[in-house]
Parts: sequence; structure tokens; C-alpha cells
Amino acid sequence: MEPYVVNIGRSLGSGGRAIGRMLAQQLGIAYYDREILLLAARQSGLCPEVFERSDEKNRFLRTLGNIIPFVGGGSAYYTHELSNENLFSIQSEAIRQAARKESCIFIGRCADYVLREHPRCVNVFVTADMADRMARVCQLSGCDEKKAHELIEKGDRERAAFYNFYSSGTWGAASTYHLCVNSSVLGIERTAQFIRSFIEQKLNLNND
Repeated sequence: MEPYVVNIGRSLGSGGRAIGRMLAQQLGIAYYDREILLLAARQSGLCPEVFERSDEKNRFLRTLGNIIPFVGGGSAYYTHELSNENLFSIQSEAIRQAARKESCIFIGRCADYVLREHPRCVNVFVTADMADRMARVCQLSGCDEKKAHELIEKGDRERAAFYNFYSSGTWGAASTYHLCVNSSVLGIERTAQFIRSFIEQKLNLNND
């Protein structure tokens, strides 16, 4: 079967990561979230922390003149040569290489834009009602509702800035994706089932 990819964008607290993991397990395909940062680090020879610092942020590294070591303590690289665009390019190549190798699910990181030429892809955006998002963030972060709301607003701003800067689409806009879904309607598990059915029909998986 030809490899295929499922790219999931998500608003903070929507359960997009949990849904992605369920889909990867049910479909028997690879799952990439923060794993792609480690893959990019291995392929480039840079420390994972370099990618962590710029992950889904629309900013340049600000410590110009500082030296970022390569993994293993080898040569050094100056941060003025490592703008977020450079890091995004390295990360994008890691995404493309993973997609060429096997069928997989990518969480965020503009994977839908990076893989826009992929012949077999499904691009999904997951959101949820604010009350459910806040409850989920409170549960996962151990914070109160006020802090959860602040985290959601900040997280959504950063994700939107990252996506809108690097891609030709608009983060969260229905026209950017094949499917947009509110996980509050069916719940996490049934939303995963719904998205799986959509994936199978769009890619004709049952006939492969």
C-alpha cells in the first residue's frame, strides 16, 4: 500500500494529541508529535533543545552571537545563522523524509503545508468548546480555570502565528483543511472514530 499521511492541527485543550495517538494505534501507522524534533536534531546534528526553543513559535532566536553546540560536543554553529526559518527548513525536511518512509500521523508543525504535494494526505483540524478545553488543560496542567484560560489564549496565539507565518493557509480556518471537527460534540473516542472513517473513505483504504 502506498504510504499516506494524516496531518492534525488543533486548538489547545481540544484533545487533538489524544485523538492522533488513537488514530495511529487504530490504523497501525507511525505517530509524530515532539518526536519530529528529535528526528530533526539527529539528522542535522544539532541539540534537540535548539528545536524545542523555536517549536511552533513565530520568532527568531534572540541570542545572536551565542554558540549552539552540535550533539556529541563537536563543531559549533552561530545562532545568527539559525533563524527560525532555518530551523523550520530542517524540521520540514525531517517531516518529508518520515512521510516518504512510511504512513504516519503528524501533530501540528505545519505538516499539512510541508506535505502539500503528498499524493495521499488528509488534513484535519480539531477544536472543542471552551469549557471542555479549559477542563482538559486544568486536568493535564494541574492549574485553575483562570490560568487554563490564559494558557489557551497564549497557546492558540502562538500556534496561529507559527502556522500563518510559514504556510499559505490560515490556522483553524475551514478552507485550509479537509475536515474541521469539534471534539466536544462526540467526545474524544468517538471523534477519533469519526475522523478514522473520514480518512478511510478519502484515501480508499478499505480497497487497498
